[in-house]
Amino acid sequence: MSETTHDGTVAVTAAAPPDEGLTAAQLAAKYGLAVSGARPSLVEYVRQLWGRRHFILAFSQAKLTAQYSQAKLGQLWQVATPLLNAAVYFFIFGLILHASRGMSQDVYIPFLVTGVFVFTFTQSSVMSGVRAISGNLGLVRALHFPRASLPVSFSLQQLQQLLFSMIVLFLVAIGFGSYPDMSWLLIVPVLALQFLFNTGLALIMARAGAKTPDLAQLMPFVMRTWMYASGVMFSIPIMLEDKPQWIATVLQWNPAAVYMDLMRFALIDGYGSANLPDHVWAVAGGWAVLFAVGGFVYFWKAEERYGRG
Repeated sequence: MSETTHDGTVAVTAAAPPDEGLTAAQLAAKYGLAVSGARPSLVEYVRQLWGRRHFILAFSQAKLTAQYSQAKLGQLWQVATPLLNAAVYFFIFGLILHASRGMSQDVYIPFLVTGVFVFTFTQSSVMSGVRAISGNLGLVRALHFPRASLPVSFSLQQLQQLLFSMIVLFLVAIGFGSYPDMSWLLIVPVLALQFLFNTGLALIMARAGAKTPDLAQLMPFVMRTWMYASGVMFSIPIMLEDKPQWIATVLQWNPAAVYMDLMRFALIDGYGSANLPDHVWAVAGGWAVLFAVGGFVYFWKAEERYGRG
């Protein structure tokens, strides 16, 4: 740009920069820039997660294989650990405290083993979910991928471990007189609903654990309390028959108890529908959908903050 001065000379002035006056957001839009690690839309996030499905499966299988790689018995500990826990609980609760009252030994032993295996599935999913982000910061900071892949993968790892252990659970049930019949087909929807619930809970705990790593030290106490309140070692209605009915109802409707009771109903001949709370399938489905959807959205909302700081 130029202009003529009072003495007839021509003065040249610099042109205004083309980006002068534009805000940071306007500059980014003009040059097609985007925030690094910005949270995508929910639909896009689901699409990205589905695109990583092979990574999720491979990562869960690798973690499962490495879990007991240093032990001489290897993968047998997947079965031995819950079986040893069940043996300890049977000695303390079954023989000493008589928590088996109202049930014969042929019912109580598979009742107890089923409870231990099924609750361990949820417990392990929660504990691995707490450390899913905080325990894998190197991976989170080095690679770009939907962070939900980690807690979902850990939940899938625990499902694979339970499926491996189910062989022993079937043998225990058969050994005490509960033979395969049509009710065993119910195991599939029970496991599917529990997996959805566990995954949602793992996503919630992953976000909480990413912000507060010390939560991993507190959760064992929380899970132990939850286990004792869920009827792993005893029948809730029988144990609380002299207490107000609403207490037993609340405890039976907690999700851990719901999935355990449905699995027991499917597997054990002597554990009939009278032991189940009202509308148990609706409750099981409700817990699964509530936590799967709610947990996923809750985790997604903090997607751009994982691994920062």
